[in-house]
Amino acid sequence: MHTQSQFRLLVVRLGAMGDILHALPAVTALRQAHPGWVIDWVVEPRWRALLTAGSTTLRGPGQPLVDHLHFAASKDWRKAPFSHKTLHEIKALRRAMQDCQYDAVIDLQGAIRSAVVARMAGCRRVIGEAEPRERVARWLFTEMVATGGAHVIEQDVELASTIAGDSLKPVQPWLPVDPAAEIWADALLLPVAAPSVLINPGAGWGAKRWPVERYAEVAAGLIGRGCRVLVNSGPGEEPLTTAIQTATGGAATPLACTLAQLIALARRVALVIAGDTGPLHLGCALGRPVVGIYGPTDPNRNGPFGTRFKVLRSPESRRDHTRNAPPEAGLLTIEPADVLRAAVELLDPETAP
Repeated sequence: MHTQSQFRLLVVRLGAMGDILHALPAVTALRQAHPGWVIDWVVEPRWRALLTAGSTTLRGPGQPLVDHLHFAASKDWRKAPFSHKTLHEIKALRRAMQDCQYDAVIDLQGAIRSAVVARMAGCRRVIGEAEPRERVARWLFTEMVATGGAHVIEQDVELASTIAGDSLKPVQPWLPVDPAAEIWADALLLPVAAPSVLINPGAGWGAKRWPVERYAEVAAGLIGRGCRVLVNSGPGEEPLTTAIQTATGGAATPLACTLAQLIALARRVALVIAGDTGPLHLGCALGRPVVGIYGPTDPNRNGPFGTRFKVLRSPESRRDHTRNAPPEAGLLTIEPADVLRAAVELLDPETAP
């Protein structure tokens, strides 16, 4: 066993974007409380830019939070579970984690696959929630923590407090600074003095997705008020940004940027408008004001946190994570005028109507 000053901790939070961002305040609080600890993280490769801007083994501005990253391509593994590539990668990951001789592993995902990865580290202490997202996962934990917080960020901080030996509080998370992405964002925004608003019309599934034509109305209203509107699209969502650009006569700027570029851009915008998606939670993590448009997911658990925000959600909406394609009925009761009003109030409270 290492001494407390040499304590070695492994964090397991494989994905997705918003979920990793929700885990960051807890791990940042741990890092602040115990700067001398070794804190490593297992993550899906596609989300590495949320934790590092380059090296995976050197802490600094490009990797401020963790000492080392392990990669678990679990989604790819499920597609070909018995392929030579999958078996080789799993074996290599297990060996790399076991070589690190961790004193504790904390599973901030609470899923069967994350709990399995946690156990692969060969550590005697595997810590997770008493009521994880996938209940079967709890049987893979050696220590279970009952959490009482309403928001998932608060729950993660409670888990982290168990390891810290003290009661932690949520803090503003540390995200990487990628020099090339910062230069890109400056080049995009500095020529224009108008406040920039980032809109993200996509969502993980249809029931969470507010209609794109309504986002276009909001974009037009903001442009009419002197704002510059940037429209982000994830993979496969390009038609949404094109629709908003067309509806605004080309005035809205479509983006197809890397995750590192999105982080740099979000640092600079005056406001983020989105549903329950990664870019909304990125805005929160960077302390930007946000307008959240919510339907079947519960903002008390997954909503904006730690920044100035306004959440729009119909009283008719009920928590439901069924991945239906059509927008949820309550979501459709939210009008563009409601979102525009909230946006203007956050942009300039003194001139809001």
